[in-house]
Amino acid sequence: MHSSSAMSARRWPYAMRPQHAQQLLHSLVFAQIVTVRQTNDANCFTTYRLSFPSSLKVSSCSLGFFDQRFLRGDLRSIEGTWEKLSQVAVKGAEYDSRERQPHPKCLKGTRVDLLDFIYGLLDKKEKNRIIWLHGTAGVGKSAVAFTVAEKMKALKMTKETKVEKRLGGTFFFSRKHTKRRTTGYFFATLAYQLATNFPSIRGDVNKAIIENPALLDPDKSLRDQMESLFLRPLRKLFLRLCECPPLVFVIDALDECTSESLESESLDEPTSESELADLIFMLGEALCEPDLPIVHILLTSRSEEHIRKAMQTEEMKPLVCEIPVKTSGKGVAATISLDGADVDNDIYVFLQYSFRELESRHPDFPQPSGDQLARLASRAGRRFIVASTMMKFIDDRNHDPRDQLQLMLELTSEMLPGTEVYKLYDRILSTCADPTLAYLHLSVIAALADPLPMSQISKLLGPGQGRDVETVLTQLRSIIDVPTDSSLPVNIYHSSVRDYVSHRSNCSLRQVQYTPSPHSLLAISSFRLMMRDLPDRTALLDALSELKKHSQATQPQDPQNLKNSLSSIVQPPESMQSCNSG
Repeated sequence: MHSSSAMSARRWPYAMRPQHAQQLLHSLVFAQIVTVRQTNDANCFTTYRLSFPSSLKVSSCSLGFFDQRFLRGDLRSIEGTWEKLSQVAVKGAEYDSRERQPHPKCLKGTRVDLLDFIYGLLDKKEKNRIIWLHGTAGVGKSAVAFTVAEKMKALKMTKETKVEKRLGGTFFFSRKHTKRRTTGYFFATLAYQLATNFPSIRGDVNKAIIENPALLDPDKSLRDQMESLFLRPLRKLFLRLCECPPLVFVIDALDECTSESLESESLDEPTSESELADLIFMLGEALCEPDLPIVHILLTSRSEEHIRKAMQTEEMKPLVCEIPVKTSGKGVAATISLDGADVDNDIYVFLQYSFRELESRHPDFPQPSGDQLARLASRAGRRFIVASTMMKFIDDRNHDPRDQLQLMLELTSEMLPGTEVYKLYDRILSTCADPTLAYLHLSVIAALADPLPMSQISKLLGPGQGRDVETVLTQLRSIIDVPTDSSLPVNIYHSSVRDYVSHRSNCSLRQVQYTPSPHSLLAISSFRLMMRDLPDRTALLDALSELKKHSQATQPQDPQNLKNSLSSIVQPPESMQSCNSG
């Protein structure tokens, strides 16, 4: 790209700089999907993360990077500093953010023993602690985290205060969103929430940023961010809160924090084990500080081995209370966990409530019998995500709920323990008019780094694969959120959907086994868009030609034949010159 095609970098902090384009485009393949939109006289490049098979030997690169000039705005005033922190803090990571809707929450009368146990720990003032709640996908960790956060926000630190609540801050990680799958924004986000809850420390946070604006850079040392944005403000609260109930932070889905490595063949980026361990150790060090008020951290994750190892080191063991845990209250031994025997009854209660809600909208809908409810509850396998998906399938506004209930009862007779989620997703796909196209579109949505609105998904895929996107996705409403407002992004409901489409072997439908790779499809679609919209395509053509030479390695794993697709994109130089001159 030549300087004549310069873009307004000052206007667009994440715009791709022309002077870096040659270097970036000559990596064998892009680490971003790039779409172009025209805004006045400036071409703004919006970037999306993309993973490729490891056989491509991809070296990581980035078209979007943190602009230091964004930090060097008016930081001389307190107002300017607070505004910058507000912009960097990830609002979507807050427990009650709009981005996280619909919010999973424990229904009244469910999870009673588990919540009582957690609240009991959070009220203890003897020492700081991390409460680690872990379990398999879909057992309700996020619902518990939300319920606890909501409860803590409703509790005041003292009777006299009007603002200060027990909830110090929340960060709900998510692989679906760029800024919520990294630790780079973690402490800035908590600092913003903490200073909002305790206005008396806002000046200390502002001062730290004025002294070192780079603290807001997500690539800045995590330890420096923790010390300046988190620990120093907390130390200021020590004397004030020493007689108050403990302060609580809630961190959800730590396992969804991922690295920038692209060496995975699946849709999931590999979890950055060292990054997660560093964060866990730093939180442990913070809780050992002698001059902090009593602080408890509720942390949820899947039962990943590398997280367990970090939690069970000699330094961390004294600080961590692990759930599941065996208790012996009133002389009776019991296990507090997310998937204990009491969960069957909780799911039964959830289904009862959900069917009553459905009946309020469909008065002619006959309530299922107790035996039918018990069968649905038992086949959920103690996983709330299965029960929730069942209800979304039955309550699909495009179908008669009586017919949907019958389909679900037939399905549950075939489900075996441990296969509930994937069997359910198989069944939902099989009811679509074109299961192959439905699986492909579902895979594409899971592969996107950040969710996109329906219209942008259709535009990105083009007139071929993008046909009937809306029709197809509305058939998948039980597993993806399709907003009625077309400007809002389409989201998968649960990370188990991404697990399901990460390997074709997870799906038992024979017709989906030869669907195109969503990553290759997105790559080719993105290259086509750039070929059409970039003002100068010379560097792009060079990169595509280089990629074509190396694409033989992808053929065993890419049924779409990336090399042939690239050949159809790369135009002869004469054709390119005529395009540029026009």
